[in-house]
Amino acid sequence: MKVGLFVTCLVDQMWSSIGTSSVAVLRRAGCDVTFDERQTCCGQPAFNAGYRSEARRVAEHFIELCEDSSVDAIVSPSGSCTAMVHHYQSLFADDERWRVRADRVAQRTFELSSFLVRVLKAEDLGARFAGRVTWHDACHGLRDLNVHDEPRQLIRRVREAEFVELENADACCGFGGTFSVKYPEISAAILEQKIDAIERSGVDAVISGDASCLMQIGGRLSRIGSKVRVMHLAELLAGT
Repeated sequence: MKVGLFVTCLVDQMWSSIGTSSVAVLRRAGCDVTFDERQTCCGQPAFNAGYRSEARRVAEHFIELCEDSSVDAIVSPSGSCTAMVHHYQSLFADDERWRVRADRVAQRTFELSSFLVRVLKAEDLGARFAGRVTWHDACHGLRDLNVHDEPRQLIRRVREAEFVELENADACCGFGGTFSVKYPEISAAILEQKIDAIERSGVDAVISGDASCLMQIGGRLSRIGSKVRVMHLAELLAGT
């Protein structure tokens, strides 16, 4: 299957190993992976902040690039950015032509773990990690895309890894994009509950499907001197 990687802004600018790991995992699963260097933001920051016309312009660019490609699927290592693509229709409520185009693009846009499990039926990717790991359910992946079992299925097939279910794994980490900037005290209080649960779990690494959540969690773990690592699912699955 020919796959186009939608790398996302945070991965591109701040965590490139998630992108390269995603390519490695998809190739290991038998995909022919391409990357369109013209891609930009999905429009989520503007959309969430209420700047709908600006988000629409960014969405139009994304849609045009996807239509210009010959890939079978667009795959992203981010539940939040994938969810944004699936919300594009709401940006074109008054334009049926663009709404139809947005829907067609959304139908072939997938979050990484759901694509591996639901579409490719691939769970064992030959990964290896010696240690105890847990999973944090990022809000958009869980609530917008219904991604829950897929990452857990993939993690349980990682050799030498011991999976530990996190207490309140589906609770928000407090990031929420601009929320953490506008309401830092509330964000920090929400995060502290997540950190306490991680510390009690006794794991070596916290895995998630969104770089934003991992940056939020990892930043706090680092500041308190914790030895717990944060890893994106793609990085875990790329390990051998």
